[in-house]
Amino acid sequence: MSQHFPVRPAHLPRAFGFLFAAALTACGSGAQTPAGQAGGGAVPVTTTVVEMRQWNDSVTALGTVNARESITVTSKVSETVQKVNFESGDEVAAGAVLVTLSGNQQQATLDAAEAAAIDADSQYRRGAELVDSQLISRASVDTLRAERDAARATVAEMRANISDRTIRAPFAGVLGLRQVSPGALVTPGTPIATLDDIGSVYVDFPVPETLLSRVAPGQTVIGQVAARPGMHFEGAVQTIDARIDPGTRAVVVRAAFDNPERQLRPGMLVEVRLQQQSRQALMLPEISVIQVGRDTFVYRVREDDTVEQAPITVGVREQGLVEVVEGLEPGTRIVVDGTGKLRPGMTITEGSVQEAKAQQADDAASGDAAQ
Repeated sequence: MSQHFPVRPAHLPRAFGFLFAAALTACGSGAQTPAGQAGGGAVPVTTTVVEMRQWNDSVTALGTVNARESITVTSKVSETVQKVNFESGDEVAAGAVLVTLSGNQQQATLDAAEAAAIDADSQYRRGAELVDSQLISRASVDTLRAERDAARATVAEMRANISDRTIRAPFAGVLGLRQVSPGALVTPGTPIATLDDIGSVYVDFPVPETLLSRVAPGQTVIGQVAARPGMHFEGAVQTIDARIDPGTRAVVVRAAFDNPERQLRPGMLVEVRLQQQSRQALMLPEISVIQVGRDTFVYRVREDDTVEQAPITVGVREQGLVEVVEGLEPGTRIVVDGTGKLRPGMTITEGSVQEAKAQQADDAASGDAAQ
């Protein structure tokens, strides 16, 4: 029995080849050539040549203003206010009388004690003259001496008691709001007014333990407060706390500021910047640095105006600049603006910032239209 097999026309593979080529041509007719490649123009960007420059590292933090000396004036005894010798906001000298409390009873007791002391002293002197004539025993003279000393001690006690009824400023400073009036009864702990010495002030601020090696007494500190916009206050690091807070892992640093015009007041919030010693650093505009995942790089320009990725290691970032620790050498030309659509090997041309951003916008629009 004969078998019949289907015969494939010899020209069929060639026909499929033509159709496949035509399909590829049709699909490729709508494809766009990337900028910087064959058939496309150079990408307009802005570039810069990186150089070493003087740089001051700084540590920023928030702190609180504290007066150099600060107390709440109170009474040591319970008594009625007889006279108030100050007004709210007064500046007083050290030792100035602020409040006088009633003390008539204590004064009368003091007068009696002084009279007794004078009598005891006279008795002792008379006895001391008679002991040489053996008209009185030495034991009696010793008793008279003890009575005299006890009378003097009573006088000293009464004088101290009366002194407690005259409340004085322990140091020069500015008084806060008056909180008592004549005739008011005050007791130990009753606030009369605050007293602050703000001719110079302290600012305490936290510094992370990782930055502790950058802090040392004598370093310059620049402070700013919201209440004085545009003003800068210059101080210096005075003390570094001996302990690190285990909860925050930060150490408190105290800076001293001269405050002759009383611009800084206790309790103010201060933004401080701790200046470091000047050093040479390779600084780039932060906009030129590209971060993709864990990789950090910039676009380095070759001599033929093509670009390549240059991996870098960065250090400090501040004021729109970033430090390059590894990966670039001084004198290297890099792309600053226009990195959005760059790929390694593309050709670039130096343009303005506006041209670079316009090119990025056009590329983004073309990509949206193609989708």
